[in-house]
Amino acid sequence: MALTTRRRALTTLGAALAGAVALPAADALAGERKHRPRPLWRAHAHNDYEHPRPLLDALDHRFGSVEADIYLVGDQLLVAHDPVDLDPARTLESLYLDPLAARVRAHHGSVYRGYCKPLQLLIDIKTEGSSTYLELDRHLRRHKHLFTTYAHGRVLPGPVTAVISGDRAARTPMEAQTVRRAFYDGRLADLGTSAPASFVPLISDNWTLNFTWAGVGAFPDAERQKLRGIVGAAHSRGQKVRFWATPDVAGPARDALWAELLAAGVDHLNTDDLAGLEVFLDAHR
Repeated sequence: MALTTRRRALTTLGAALAGAVALPAADALAGERKHRPRPLWRAHAHNDYEHPRPLLDALDHRFGSVEADIYLVGDQLLVAHDPVDLDPARTLESLYLDPLAARVRAHHGSVYRGYCKPLQLLIDIKTEGSSTYLELDRHLRRHKHLFTTYAHGRVLPGPVTAVISGDRAARTPMEAQTVRRAFYDGRLADLGTSAPASFVPLISDNWTLNFTWAGVGAFPDAERQKLRGIVGAAHSRGQKVRFWATPDVAGPARDALWAELLAAGVDHLNTDDLAGLEVFLDAHR
């Protein structure tokens, strides 16, 4: 009986010591998460590759989405806005895929340490869409654990979600795949069609072709209702919304338009001004 009592006492002591060690460690982890700056998932770095440090500057500003334009040159995917800017050293692999893979390894499976939500990598195809996508698919498959994957009707989340924009001919080979590591960037014409969110998770369009308001004066009520109708329809199908060609010169007009986009629930705000959008979103949490 004495031996049994002694064993119980030792067990109780061991549990107490384990708790004394585990609780401070858990508290430290919680404290680290609490004070870690939160990613700005609604921030989209348009023409991200034109910043001094492509990808890295956007990540330093906590952006949740970055955009890279690509050209197929031989079997290389070169990143540039215009053909005259093509540089064999500036590849999608070197500027985006390799750095993202290294960061995800360092952060134990996520782009932002402690946050499992995927970063969006919007890849804008500037050359013929079908052939460029097929080469892009080969590049993405080299990093199979990095990307959200569609496989036989299921979407398997990964640290990065690649969304293909640009030349629309990419759609045909993408739709034919039963397994792919990329998704399609739809347009407003795709809203409400049979294309599911598992293929078209994002609806993007040109703001100036759909709205007259550029942030000066009052937002016309009819346009506000139109915007909210677009967002509501997309969200009801599990799709996100982004507009490009929104005003991007710092000032009251840009802030007013960004505020209306936020109020309507638009998922990604487009900018080349990383610091400006970071400050705006932090002020409008």
